[in-house]
Amino acid sequence: MATSQLSATAPPSGNERLLRRRKDLCGLLGSGAAEEKKSALSLRNWNARSLRTRRPLTVRSVSSESQQRLKDSPLEEDPSIPSPLKPDAASIASSIKYHAEFTVPFSPDKFELPKAFFATAQSVRDALIINGNATYDYCEKLNVKQAYYLSMEFLQGRALLNAIGNLELTGAYAEALSKLGHDLENVAVQEADAALGNGGLGRLASCFLDSLATLNYPAWGYGLRYRYGLFKQQITKEGQEEVAESWLKMGNPWEVVRNDVSYPVKFYGNVVLGSDGKRRWIGGEDIRAVAFDVPIPGYKTRTTINLRLWSTKVPSEEFDLSAFNAGEHTKANEALLNAEKICYILYPGDESIEGKILRLKQQYTLCSASLQDIIARFEKRSGKHVNWEEIPEKVAVQMNDTHPTLCIPELMRILMDLKGLSWKEAWNITKRTVAYTNHTVLPEALEKWSLELMQKLLPRHVDIIEMIDEELVGTIIAECGTKDPVLLEKKLKEMRILENVDLPPAFAEFIRPEEEPVASSEKEPETTAEEPETTEELNINLEDEPDDVQGRENDEEFLEPEPEPPMMVRMANLCVACSHAVNGVAEIHSEIVKKEVFHEFFMLWPEKFQNKTNGVTPRRWIRFCNQELSKIITKWIGTEDWILHTDKLAELRKFADNEDLQTQWRAAKRNNKMKVVRFLKEKTGYAVSPDAMFDIQVKRIHEYKRQLLNILGIVYRYKKMKAMDPAERTAKFVPRVCIFGGKAFATYVQAKRIVKFITDVAATINHDPEIGDLLKVVFVPDYNVSVAELLIPASELSQHISTAGMEASGTSNMKFAMNGCVLIGTLDGANVEIRQEVGEDNFFLFGAQAHEIAGLRKERAEGKFVPDPRFEEVKAFVRSGVFGPSNYDELMGSLEGNEGFGRADYFLVGKDFPSYIECQEQVDKAYQDQKRWTRMSILNTAGSCKFSSDRTIHEYAKDIWNISPIELP
Repeated sequence: MATSQLSATAPPSGNERLLRRRKDLCGLLGSGAAEEKKSALSLRNWNARSLRTRRPLTVRSVSSESQQRLKDSPLEEDPSIPSPLKPDAASIASSIKYHAEFTVPFSPDKFELPKAFFATAQSVRDALIINGNATYDYCEKLNVKQAYYLSMEFLQGRALLNAIGNLELTGAYAEALSKLGHDLENVAVQEADAALGNGGLGRLASCFLDSLATLNYPAWGYGLRYRYGLFKQQITKEGQEEVAESWLKMGNPWEVVRNDVSYPVKFYGNVVLGSDGKRRWIGGEDIRAVAFDVPIPGYKTRTTINLRLWSTKVPSEEFDLSAFNAGEHTKANEALLNAEKICYILYPGDESIEGKILRLKQQYTLCSASLQDIIARFEKRSGKHVNWEEIPEKVAVQMNDTHPTLCIPELMRILMDLKGLSWKEAWNITKRTVAYTNHTVLPEALEKWSLELMQKLLPRHVDIIEMIDEELVGTIIAECGTKDPVLLEKKLKEMRILENVDLPPAFAEFIRPEEEPVASSEKEPETTAEEPETTEELNINLEDEPDDVQGRENDEEFLEPEPEPPMMVRMANLCVACSHAVNGVAEIHSEIVKKEVFHEFFMLWPEKFQNKTNGVTPRRWIRFCNQELSKIITKWIGTEDWILHTDKLAELRKFADNEDLQTQWRAAKRNNKMKVVRFLKEKTGYAVSPDAMFDIQVKRIHEYKRQLLNILGIVYRYKKMKAMDPAERTAKFVPRVCIFGGKAFATYVQAKRIVKFITDVAATINHDPEIGDLLKVVFVPDYNVSVAELLIPASELSQHISTAGMEASGTSNMKFAMNGCVLIGTLDGANVEIRQEVGEDNFFLFGAQAHEIAGLRKERAEGKFVPDPRFEEVKAFVRSGVFGPSNYDELMGSLEGNEGFGRADYFLVGKDFPSYIECQEQVDKAYQDQKRWTRMSILNTAGSCKFSSDRTIHEYAKDIWNISPIELP
């Protein structure tokens, strides 16, 4: 039902309203008797007394009745108190009606779907706040060690269905909404995806929060509250276009603003030496970071942890009223604008110096506000007698990639400048408190910042970083000795935090001036054909070559002196030097980290390095998004315990050949495919057949992820089809729907060319009457978590085809396997472990391996590479104009030549192409035998048991954070 009209009714008296509301609310939350029963439902165990003892953020006991009532229903005739063990639809509906009248930002005359969503979400939030307060109070009372997860991204997705699923209230909410004239599914889709992330980094962080809450670990997440997200992707004839996200247009019903929780954040200024001999950071630009809390519920537990997001502002006194009244309106509001824009968008473009400053401000704001908050909580729990040495026993700070690196010097600054500790004391505390997760092996992706820029923006932190660098230099010299100056110089060049900076005076004698390390003139090949990539993961543009570099190379008569290499701060080296633990996110990635990326650090501190293979939450990524398959799994395993103990999925192996299971499995897959058929028609206009194989590659667009290899394989398939008569074509090829999704960063030119090329190929193939349903290509615009929850359950083949050794782990590969999708991929990231778990026969493998890549690039540079004729044939076909008038020379040119910027096929598309298309032929052959394919699908789900984020979090908790679960009484 689209809307529910309000009807006039005589309003009850104030006392009547209060008594009725209290009755409804007590029914929703459960009576006091429920406290004696240890139930998993988060709405149990709370009575009217608990409402009076909670902080003001708990729900108020006021009537849900209004002057105008919602749609007439039996609820209004007999609002009896339900069982204390579980809130019923009547009490839930009463709560929804209350919020529809009193708390949602909509006009009162109608109860349409957006309003129904907000009221429903805030009804759920009531329970989450109560459970969150209880969790907070209990952790404070016990004063247990807590983990704090700092990340620039938290890609949550929609929250409603996940929250009521975790609370085991899906049925009750569906019934309540039905009584109020709405369908739960229609209400749920009104929710916008929270635009707080972009790719796997943010999705992993969100999975971790779900697992932390579900497993009852004391932990919080910290991030930034981006107003406009990364961007909303639109696909036009010109390819990808970006517009601002609008996820906060109608507000966020889940968040709780904490106006009483704010911290000062400073930029610029000067460092002065005080009369007490201590250094102080003064002057500059001051803003405030204000906390917005988002409750994160666990599954079948009352534990509800917190994601604290920071928004930025300045006090109203900073508004220049005189300038405004003088007509200088922009100037009057300048301070507020400078503060607010820090949290406007995720990863602002950083080609300009202003963009670089804004990114660094974002990172420091996250670190400073979070560390101040963590320290304030530590002090509060410690009482009157604070023992700072206990911080590592009470606090674990995890840096999700290098974005939060500044929390290291910030913690040092707080301890020394604000709390009065000595350097030695602060250093010993810091290096026992922080830990670092590495997410990349790309040399150009290991974040660096200009020392000059950082000195200007964060002068006190540069002081501290220089001191840490000096500590590191001393350690390296002590370990390496000075007998071999060449070896010592090599180690210092690779390991120092400060790059292209003179040695500290105390150690200058160990390296002769003429042999001081400088930056190599050699650079890793860039990732685009025209400009270096600015990824959502890090800032790398400060290493760019000057714009006129090619001109100088070609004009050798002008022999200008070599410019001094820029002085840089290497954030990854700072992380490794200061963290007590450093982990990779897949077995192969962790080995590369130890043997290549941070080899010298590994040789110095082997005990620091660990592997923590990523995982995904089975609640969101199969139980809630693929309910039909979940019911089948539960039926055949005989228990729902697999949702919390995914090792039980392995029991499916013994039924893999059972015809009844295979029939049910295929039916569930087809039903999911039908949902996608309708979705694609609505979003793209393309009609596809559910009888075709659904072949999906969804991830951010990047050259190393090789969407280009995929689409060139499709072009090859199309070309071969066109050369056949209809009968031969039908006999030779399995019908396929090839689905792409993902965003190219706004300034990543080559990635945007790939998007444009995919959409051009799609437009040609999809309108070719000779091909019909044998081949369709669809690019899904604005790919996000909600789209993934629709596509992944329907997938039959999923492509994870990155250049070997370049993907740290990946998590979408785990989600696809968990949902019974067969993977085609290289031996890269978590693919290696997935293939081991699901069985080699149930994974389509192709391509060069990680240990071969360097040799293959060297071979290419020496002109020894001979491309496969089929690859040359495809490039020529693309250039023939069959896909429209667009010029693909730059795109195809990146795959040609032996050297040069944006050339030489750095990501080995041409090298792996023949292996890839031959592997795709094996895919077609396997799919034609549906019994075999279904068996492979079942074994992928059975083999995905290792890849639960619950397992990963248990490992972090035990091996890195040293925290233990706590269960509310």
